[in-house]
Amino acid sequence: MSSVNKVILVGHLGKDPELRYLEGNVSVASFPLATSETFNKDGKKVEQTEWHNIVMWRGLADVAAKYLTKGRLVYIEGKLRTRSYEDKEGVRRYTTEIVAESFNILGRRSDFENTNNSNSSNNNTTNQAQEQSVDFTENDTDDGLPF
Repeated sequence: MSSVNKVILVGHLGKDPELRYLEGNVSVASFPLATSETFNKDGKKVEQTEWHNIVMWRGLADVAAKYLTKGRLVYIEGKLRTRSYEDKEGVRRYTTEIVAESFNILGRRSDFENTNNSNSSNNNTTNQAQEQSVDFTENDTDDGLPF
């Protein structure tokens, strides 16, 4: 039987993506993503937040750096990867990351107008009432938002 390594997260960016270029001009973006769940404990609502390290490569990294900002709500699909490295003191450390394969920007259409002003002639009242999802995959290289 084959195995499955699939992660689906919906959360808010903890900071703007950090875009770096590696050897061969390969781009990589990384950022923390917060997911929260609420549950009842002793009759009181308690919110628990989990932080995830997100990594995006190549075209997806470029799109993320252009459109994602701190606080933005996103849907991310990817896979778990654990890697090791040596810190400055020579101690072997391990980190677990989500390598994103695609993402959707979630929110109201008006949320996107700050990023892309080409839709500014639309009626703002209508835009604020409409929910919007913008989908990006590793193969996307188009600069425009697909709505």
